[in-house]
Amino acid sequence: MIRWLKAILALLVTVALTWALNTRLGAVPPFGKFLSPFRGFWRNGESAADFLAQQTLAMPGLQQPVQVRFDDQRVPHIFAQNDHDLYYAQGYLTARDRLWEMDFITHVAAGRLSEIVGKDRLETDRFFRRMGMVHGAHKSLDTAMADPTVRTVITSYSDGINAYINSLTPSTYPFEYKLLDYAPEPWAPLKCALILKYMAFDLTGRSDDLRLSNALGKYGREVVRDLFPDYPLREDPVIPEGTPLDFKPVPVPPAPTRFEADYSPLVPQNQPDPELGSNNFAVSGAKSATGYPMLANDPHLQLNLPSIWYQSQLAAPGVNVCGVSIPGVPFVIIGFNEQVAWGVTNTYADVLDWYQLKFKDNTRREYWHDGRWKPVRRVVEHIKVRGQPDQLDTVLYTHHGPVVYDRQLSPQQKKAFPFATQTPILHAMRWVNHDDANEFLTFYRLNRAHNYQDYTTALATYGAPAQNFIFADSQKDIAIWPNGLLPLKWKEQGKFVMDGTNPAYDWQGWIPSAQNPHVKNPPRGFVSSANQFSANPKDYPYYLNWNYGDYERGHRINERLARMNQVTPDSLRVLQNDNLGLNAQLMLPRMLALVASQQLSTPQQQVYNELRGWNYYYDAHATGPSVFELWYNNLAKRIWEDDFGKATGLEMRYPTRDRTNTLILQEPNSRWIDDTRTPAKETLAELARASFRFAADSLTRKFGPLGPKWAWANQKSTDILHLAQLPGFGHMDLDVGGGAGIVNATSERNGPSWRMVVALGPQVQAYGLFPGGESGNPGSPFYDDMIEPWSKGQLHPLVFLRSADEKNPRVKAAWELTR
Repeated sequence: MIRWLKAILALLVTVALTWALNTRLGAVPPFGKFLSPFRGFWRNGESAADFLAQQTLAMPGLQQPVQVRFDDQRVPHIFAQNDHDLYYAQGYLTARDRLWEMDFITHVAAGRLSEIVGKDRLETDRFFRRMGMVHGAHKSLDTAMADPTVRTVITSYSDGINAYINSLTPSTYPFEYKLLDYAPEPWAPLKCALILKYMAFDLTGRSDDLRLSNALGKYGREVVRDLFPDYPLREDPVIPEGTPLDFKPVPVPPAPTRFEADYSPLVPQNQPDPELGSNNFAVSGAKSATGYPMLANDPHLQLNLPSIWYQSQLAAPGVNVCGVSIPGVPFVIIGFNEQVAWGVTNTYADVLDWYQLKFKDNTRREYWHDGRWKPVRRVVEHIKVRGQPDQLDTVLYTHHGPVVYDRQLSPQQKKAFPFATQTPILHAMRWVNHDDANEFLTFYRLNRAHNYQDYTTALATYGAPAQNFIFADSQKDIAIWPNGLLPLKWKEQGKFVMDGTNPAYDWQGWIPSAQNPHVKNPPRGFVSSANQFSANPKDYPYYLNWNYGDYERGHRINERLARMNQVTPDSLRVLQNDNLGLNAQLMLPRMLALVASQQLSTPQQQVYNELRGWNYYYDAHATGPSVFELWYNNLAKRIWEDDFGKATGLEMRYPTRDRTNTLILQEPNSRWIDDTRTPAKETLAELARASFRFAADSLTRKFGPLGPKWAWANQKSTDILHLAQLPGFGHMDLDVGGGAGIVNATSERNGPSWRMVVALGPQVQAYGLFPGGESGNPGSPFYDDMIEPWSKGQLHPLVFLRSADEKNPRVKAAWELTR
């Protein structure tokens, strides 16, 4: 009997263990399936030898054979005989390397993470749905699909992705599907549009309207005008000052009577990182060593694995283009062909505004606008939650846009719904990301451009995110256009919360695309941008925004380019890696002068002397940046926290760095220096000394006495994490310099996501690198093979083939895709 009981118990334990190992339990993956030698993650291991040098793949979706050549970095060079097959092959090969990444991002953008990971991402899903991401993606897709050329591209690209998905079995799923225990779903064209909308969220999804309205209500218009001016004291705009207009401006809508918004205790917190930016620059043939223009671009985005970019070459009748794409979106987004090169940086134009609403009653089915009650459109979002019942969420839409959150929450709800505690209640959001445009057509045309006219034609259909499109061609033209859908606004429209009842506050159309800021072949011989102001308001008739990226990167780039002659590709590579900190160069002498070193302890005096000898370069092993950044940021906090921080009981923002610098340099008796929370009246010197001690003592506690451990790379700690932040699948604590506000803008989590230099001429030559690899598979040697040379500031020559049969020693594999 006991033997039978033991046998039954052993059987039950075996069954239970088998069930547990093959079932997802909360956040714990099904380790039985994951570790299975037949279908688990072992099947994702890959060596360089596993990649076949010769292969023929049958793809019934093709119309004609496609030749694919892979170089030594496993970049595909695709040669097709028509557009359909070109983008079908691009979709297939991109999915082969990056399927999980592109699928995961569409789940984020569509508010569908809860389907994968469960209730922990429910509020993330609510947030993105209430931001109207899918709403905007549908509108843009409808516009794109109405164009027969673009419809062919998006449809064939999606079919190529599905051809790869259909070739998979559970044992060959990408690693992340196995770990998270779900399966890839069919790809639809909407997903391509969603990825573009997610990029637009990353680059345009920030707003300070509510914080500034709170400051306006607390301190009044004169203070806000002083501390938050519409144009900074120090600036070096994208369009050189004095550039003449080549158009007749259209009338700007008149400004209505002033509207003073209610205080907003809740403001957006979950916004994209303000340090997301980029550099691009191009020099004329007169400044280059070859007599032809050269162009460089390094977009600064979050550093992740798999990388945000995927490198490829696309060739078919009428096109032969090379560069990087965004996985899940066809075309080359940043790149070059034999005649032209182009790149992008973010413009920081104000394209997201908040409107204070007036509802008829608590049912919120009607809102007051233009002298009458208008119906609210109610959209029910159906959110699937893994392991739990589905959730329904009703989103209110006005003609402005969605009401992102629409109810006060109890303390229990606030704990459960953190996004709801950080977003304005009963405000509608007007956002360019909800408008339709045809960015797909822009990139289709850019890929095929031959000259400046082709470039400007391509830009005419572009919407969001507004970008500084830089350009150079073999006909020796260079140009830059801050371009996209830019609202036609009266001055300061959208700087503060606007009156949602008054139609005069509505957006009144767009700046004509031909009148967006631009310059072609400027006398100085170069064009550039680094997220600074598009143009000086004295030179440009339309209001774009009051606040852009700090001027230092752009000014440093222009300063270097102005002195350059006989420019080579390596000259531009070195500029991309420039580590000089102009903010430190401007501010450190003044800050050192404010501190009486004799009042410091002996260890603190050693730190002080170290700073006195620093050359302002943010090199990886320099100690100066570690001290200065802590010191400067803490000093700014001591100046502004009591007046604009959380201690006030209101959510406000600090004045800009430019305004803070002016106060420190020129206004030692400013009212803002005194800490109103203390009985004593503080001086600027006292604040500077206290913040210096804070910086020195913080680094001492962290690293011990002043020494090599204080190196900037250690303090900054640049990490490249896995996109889903899976431990062990990223690279931590990279030994790199640079930082926010530096040309080499490598900060803790952001940095140059793709560095490219193109030398135009009779035979175009290009160089590029991104911090990752072509493969999205952590088990592949091509997952992260470019990180080390990237961290050293190197660039690889890019393989650019004129035909599939061209001999090149770096071509390592030749595949044929057939029907």
